[in-house]
Amino acid sequence: MNNDQGPTPKNGRERTHHPGLAPIDDSELTRESWKIFQIMAEFVEGFERLARIKPSVSFFGSARIPPGHPDYKLAEAVARQLSDSGFAVVSGGGPGIMEAANKGAFAGKSPSIGLNIQLPHEQQANPYQDIGLGFRHFFARKVMFVKYASAYVVLPGGFGTLDELAEILTLVQTGKSRRIPIVLVGSSFWRGLLDWFEDTLVARGTISPEDLGLYSLVDTPEAVVDAIFDYYEARSFEPSAEEKQRLMEL
Repeated sequence: MNNDQGPTPKNGRERTHHPGLAPIDDSELTRESWKIFQIMAEFVEGFERLARIKPSVSFFGSARIPPGHPDYKLAEAVARQLSDSGFAVVSGGGPGIMEAANKGAFAGKSPSIGLNIQLPHEQQANPYQDIGLGFRHFFARKVMFVKYASAYVVLPGGFGTLDELAEILTLVQTGKSRRIPIVLVGSSFWRGLLDWFEDTLVARGTISPEDLGLYSLVDTPEAVVDAIFDYYEARSFEPSAEEKQRLMEL
């Protein structure tokens, strides 16, 4: 062994020949480095605009649900009741369930907020927003959904909705975020997934039986409101000092 150069690979090849080990060309990093400032701006604007809307509820559901659909009407009714009960409503700002949530909140007493995302096929922002923020990065937008939320309300949706649901379940399960009500709306839609959680994930030990208590399943606007108020009956909507520290480290 040569102490100056380290061990020689058995095949005799110098590892520095690998492109990943070649000297860095700074010009390749310039554009990526400047993206940091764009990301910072999204976080700063989000923190500044959303810090005073508490308590708030984050809504999720499919962008493909048209007005007049039962799920659209249900989301609108849920959001209206929560808005009149004093909760700001935060949605993804687009069409479908997001629009229904903002529309219901906009007709109520509390602020309606849209966290709009720029997509390759442009997502059209709905018109029912007192505050509308634009994001290029999903991860920055996700933090805003979680950071100031007193509850999550999740209606039928696709991959995006499932992604947001898995995100909040993971954050709460691992202790990275405070425990909040996670309310799934629509038994006929969610029952198959929840049965799979119990019959497969718990059975195989990939989640614990107590993890099934992280969420509730309801079917009516009144039940959504009751689930949230029941949870906060013995505690404040405002995070504790320990919970605030967790939220600082999302």
